[in-house]
Amino acid sequence: MPPLVILTVAMLLVLAGVLWARLHPFLVLIVTALVVAALTPPERLGEAAALPIGRRVAEGFGKTAHDIGILIAMASILGQCLMEARGAERIVAAIERLVGRRRAAFAFLGAGFLLGIPMFAEAVFYLLLPLAKASWRETRRHGVLLVLSIVAGATMTHSLVPPTPGPLFVADEMGIDIALMMRQGMIVGAIAALAGFGYATWADRHFAIPLRTAGDEGPATASDGKLPPLWASLLPILLPVVLISADSAVDSMTVIPASVARIIHFVGDKNLALTASAAAAILLLACRPGASREKVRQAVAAAVLEGGEIILVIAAGGALGATLRQAGMAELAAAAVPKQALLLLPIAWGVTVLIRAAQGSATVAMITAVGIIAPIADAASLPYHEVYVALAIGCGSKPGMWMNDSGFWVIARMTGMTETETLKTASVMVAIEGTVGLLATMALATIWPIT
Repeated sequence: MPPLVILTVAMLLVLAGVLWARLHPFLVLIVTALVVAALTPPERLGEAAALPIGRRVAEGFGKTAHDIGILIAMASILGQCLMEARGAERIVAAIERLVGRRRAAFAFLGAGFLLGIPMFAEAVFYLLLPLAKASWRETRRHGVLLVLSIVAGATMTHSLVPPTPGPLFVADEMGIDIALMMRQGMIVGAIAALAGFGYATWADRHFAIPLRTAGDEGPATASDGKLPPLWASLLPILLPVVLISADSAVDSMTVIPASVARIIHFVGDKNLALTASAAAAILLLACRPGASREKVRQAVAAAVLEGGEIILVIAAGGALGATLRQAGMAELAAAAVPKQALLLLPIAWGVTVLIRAAQGSATVAMITAVGIIAPIADAASLPYHEVYVALAIGCGSKPGMWMNDSGFWVIARMTGMTETETLKTASVMVAIEGTVGLLATMALATIWPIT
């Protein structure tokens, strides 16, 4: 069967399974991988032709779990314990103090952006939206701006900066150094988040939307005396960024002694760095006044359950990507490489936008899109680093947030906004962020190719 037909069947199965049948993404992706493996002619498999279909799918699944399973689990523990320890609230309070009470929205933008690195986006919404509503209760002004500021920050790091699952998987599939993905993702994410903040400011002035559930839940930000120290709250977030970046940069620093370089490589290993960060978050929770071993155990257990589900979905996406490559995506990709290499970025973005709009999940959209785009990037002789293709995929997962996305309903239900109000505020804003992110990615690929 031709590779294009196999790819079409795979796309239809993913969309039908998630959108029409409402099946869990893990089941949809793993079944699609089995179907693709069954449809692949033996002559395309080489030595793998001797392996059963299930074995080929399992190898793709296992490789992905091997590469990023520990990272996702530790990131989940980190985020859960940081939230339970109220470290996130401490960060909000510190940023608010830095920029001033009158600029509370900017504080929520910065907090959302920072917390979106180790925490899942919906967890950031659940944590910060009640705080934004509490801030609104004091003045009854700028409710839309406060809410959208959180979304503007968290949604970009969710899709551009590891160790969140989507960008972590894309970087792994494309063989991109995690430290490089972190750095470039934060640059593009910051530009896009500021563009989203600009729209949020405009929307707040033009749409008179009250926060109708503002009195129902969520305490105001606690006083600094009840919150952990700022340095301890920031440590679990910054530690993996510093350690992994140092590991990536140490080989180019000839002045560093070999013994020191070995130590940096040891602690900068991505799995060890995330484990150390998770340990710092656990310690932060354990040291809180009144904290018990049982509370720490429950927080870790909840994080492991949530992280385990994400690992299953991501690994199933890896299995699908592996079977698509075996099906001949490389030869199909060779014919799909655009003559103008820069055009690959909007192509990657557009493919991801279509998948996101069709099935709702940004992470699933990235998983599916990279299986299509990665072989094209490999087949092309790009004048810029493949990290920009990965960022284009991440930005493409932003437009298309509507009623089939769980994040859409989190925002609508926690603020009391109607579907129409959520569409014209949050949905429009993230579409602007994704578009500006693409333009920023293309500009960086042109002026800073990192070849």
